[in-house]
Amino acid sequence: MNIVTLLPFIVLIGAMFLMTRSAKNKQRQAAQMRDQMTPGTGVRTIGGMYATVKEIRDDTVLLEVAPGTHALYAKNAVGAVLEQEEYERIVNGTPADDAIDAVVPDDASALTSDDDDAEGSKVDFAKSGSDDGEDTADAGDAKEAATDAKDKPAKDDAQPEDAKRKGTDSE
Repeated sequence: MNIVTLLPFIVLIGAMFLMTRSAKNKQRQAAQMRDQMTPGTGVRTIGGMYATVKEIRDDTVLLEVAPGTHALYAKNAVGAVLEQEEYERIVNGTPADDAIDAVVPDDASALTSDDDDAEGSKVDFAKSGSDDGEDTADAGDAKEAATDAKDKPAKDDAQPEDAKRKGTDSE
């Protein structure tokens, strides 16, 4: 047999091998993570619920989802075993030690200047009745130009008037 005919099969087998190998690595890492669970450890389920491990059984784990409320989950339903500091920060809302206390304004007032000279540079976007009629004359000119453009046929338009109305080509 020719090597060129076998090459696609070799590439396909190699790709399948690499895919199954990475899947096995992920399964092994998930099993190691679940082995780290001990009673009192904080976990996040695959559904996104945070709970504390109370009891570990063969295929299941008993989680305390709220004080005095216990639920039985499959071990495969545990998505992540969390560090104690991270679990406390998420569940109790305690800030992390390295968090920066940044002040965030409630509105955009911090983005504007408080200087008096900045007042002249502000633009007024409100409609106003103009006394001199310049704004209305400009608007009238624009409307007239738009009407003229609609009525005049385009110079480079090679289709006859009948074809334009029907939407077909004359050729």
